Amino acid sequence: YACATPCTGWDLGSLLRHMNDSLLALHEAADTGDVGLVPVAAAGDPATLWRERAGGLLGAWTNADDRAVVSVAGCPITTAVVASTGALEVAVHAWDVAQARGGRGLPKELAEELFTLAPLLVDEADRPGRFGAAIAPPPQSGAADRLVAFLGRRP
Repeated sequence: YACATPCTGWDLGSLLRHMNDSLLALHEAADTGDVGLVPVAAAGDPATLWRERAGGLLGAWTNADDRAVVSVAGCPITTAVVASTGALEVAVHAWDVAQARGGRGLPKELAEELFTLAPLLVDEADRPGRFGAAIAPPPQSGAADRLVAFLGRRP
C-alpha cells in the first residue's frame, strides 16, 4: 500500500483509510441521519474493509428512510446533497486508486453526471485544503478527464 496516488501526500494505504472513513460516514447518514466528523480507526486490510463497507453502503442507501435532511456535525444538509457528495467522493477516489494500480477509469455516464454536480459541491473555499487547484484538461477530453482535472488531478 506504499505506492503513490494522484492525491498529494497520500499513498494508497492512506487513501484507502480515508475512503473507509468516508464510507462509514455515508453509512451513518443512511442508517441514522446523523454523521459525526470524528474519524474511526479500523483494523484489518484496508482494501478488504473497503469492499465490505462499499457493499454495506449500497444496502444502507437502498433501504434508507425517506428522510429529507441529514445532520452532518450538527448542520442540516439535504439527503440529496449528502448522497451526491458521497457519490463524487467514492467515484473520484476510486479513480485515484485505479490510477495508482493501473486500473480502469470512470464510466462515461457516471463521469458526465458527476461533472455536472462537481461545481455545485466544490468551490474555491475547498481549495487547497480538500482539493488541488483545477487543472485545464487536455483538448477533446472526455467527462472523466474533465471531472478529475476540475478536482485538481492530472488526467
